[in-house]
Amino acid sequence: MAISNMRRQYSMGTLTKEALPLDPMVLFDTWLNDAIEAKIPDPTAMTVATVNEQGQPSQRIVLLKEVTREGFVFYTNFGSRKARELSGNARVSLHFPWFFMERQVSVRGVAEKLSATHNAAYFFSRPIDSQLAAYASRQSQPIDDKKTLLTRFAQLKEQYSDNTLPAPDFWGGFLIKPSQIEFWQGGVDRLHDRFEYTRGSGESWDAQRLMP
Repeated sequence: MAISNMRRQYSMGTLTKEALPLDPMVLFDTWLNDAIEAKIPDPTAMTVATVNEQGQPSQRIVLLKEVTREGFVFYTNFGSRKARELSGNARVSLHFPWFFMERQVSVRGVAEKLSATHNAAYFFSRPIDSQLAAYASRQSQPIDDKKTLLTRFAQLKEQYSDNTLPAPDFWGGFLIKPSQIEFWQGGVDRLHDRFEYTRGSGESWDAQRLMP
């Protein structure tokens, strides 16, 4: 079967303007909880898109680790491609692909680094092997083979067998402060429901329906 002929109807739900809350973070929390309760794989997985100084975009999937009134939080090695690109251009886009529920959420905003205190608190809440892996991997750097990485991990595991790892200064979190958030609900005959929130003055948001 040609992939151009692959299609299905979307009929799991609708989204109306009357049902929209004033604050898009309220609707995001509802949809995130729906995804978690539906037990879909990796409900907190999101695509993070960044752009380098040549204007070339890059995308990767990371896990959302916190949602606040201010925005969305993820963690990474500060030497990674995404962190380096964010240091040169803080504009970023997130995408939550909840296609099992015929939903998507797109976020556009600006990234800010979290404080060292915030980073350390989250880092030490992780399992010890995850902490060691963060030290073992110089994220996005070339490596000859996986054996080198595994050897370094084993060495670190022996070195810090008493769990006395120091808080890393090369690893931490970014808060994505949104300026626009779009909610997409699949509709019958491709007549999808799309609503885009745009931040107004202060804490206010304006919402409008977009054509599918």
